[in-house]
Amino acid sequence: MSLIIAGRFQTFRAAETAAQKLFARGFLEEDVTLFFVNPSGQHARHPIGGDVATDAGARAAPKGAGKGVTIGAVVGAVIGAAIFAVFKAPLLVSVIAAGVGAYVGSLVGAMSHTKKPQDAAQAEEPARHAGVLVAVHVAPETQEQAAATLREEGGMDIERASGRWQQGRWSDFDPLQPPKPVREFAQTRA
Repeated sequence: MSLIIAGRFQTFRAAETAAQKLFARGFLEEDVTLFFVNPSGQHARHPIGGDVATDAGARAAPKGAGKGVTIGAVVGAVIGAAIFAVFKAPLLVSVIAAGVGAYVGSLVGAMSHTKKPQDAAQAEEPARHAGVLVAVHVAPETQEQAAATLREEGGMDIERASGRWQQGRWSDFDPLQPPKPVREFAQTRA
């Protein structure tokens, strides 16, 4: 694994300026790369799009739907039986009432088990913000210089990572992994 220092920039021009500064300070071209990180949810990890298979708030919905089907079918059957007994309606009415009850119950059950964050503090923060990332393959003795240069040039979310550096790029970069900030150069996200 290679040691990597990276910083996020708002524009390619700013990222390219930072890269030029790194070259001027002795970093080699094959040790610096720039690439754009898409906004959260737009990394196409699944065939129909998105980054995750299931929304965190909807994970319990199938359990709620199962409970709702059972309760709804029973309530619908009771209502259907009452209609059958009181109005001498055909038995088919009881079956239809049970089916409608099961359907409505599954909807109510699924919706009752979805969760919405109570406030912004509980909302999941995206793994990383969109922008142009300048990644630098460094040695332990040059990591502070790289981080300082990125910070001086306006880099945000300066991070330290361990990853695979192959053919002049960070080959195993995962946009879903949150950055591990370099403490002395950490800045609040913009």
